[in-house]
Amino acid sequence: MAEQDLDHGYRGPMVCKIVGITYRQLDYWARTDLVRPSVCDANGSGTQRLYSYRDLVELKVIKRLLDADISLQAARKAIEYLREQLGTDLASAHLVLDGGHTVLVQTGDQIVDLLRNGQGVLNIVSLGPVVNDLATDLHDVEPDERVRLAEPGVPHVAAR
Repeated sequence: MAEQDLDHGYRGPMVCKIVGITYRQLDYWARTDLVRPSVCDANGSGTQRLYSYRDLVELKVIKRLLDADISLQAARKAIEYLREQLGTDLASAHLVLDGGHTVLVQTGDQIVDLLRNGQGVLNIVSLGPVVNDLATDLHDVEPDERVRLAEPGVPHVAAR
């Protein structure tokens, strides 16, 4: 991730383009607290949500899970788990989902151990491609499509 990505916010339409979802999905996910914009939430008519880089990572992971036929409910649980574990290096991790559990593993050996111990793995999502895809997508974003967070008049909400 480039350092400049951390000091920018991204508006809803750009987020939809980057993540590959509809605005309706993004709006629903914000209203149901799946991923609320951490830079600036909508506050009445005429205000815009601003999403952070971290929000984009979460949205990309959700999109990848849904594309892998994981239910939105399971994706919600996986994102909650990731929020607890986000101090790890996501680019080298894999998200492993079985019936009711989500596990973040760092190495292929850990995945093999899970399989050996009888875990019925439904899906393994490598997070490295999610992070790399996001970096590529953000590189293609025009500078004038980003909202610089240090600008006067840009509201900021507390980080999660």
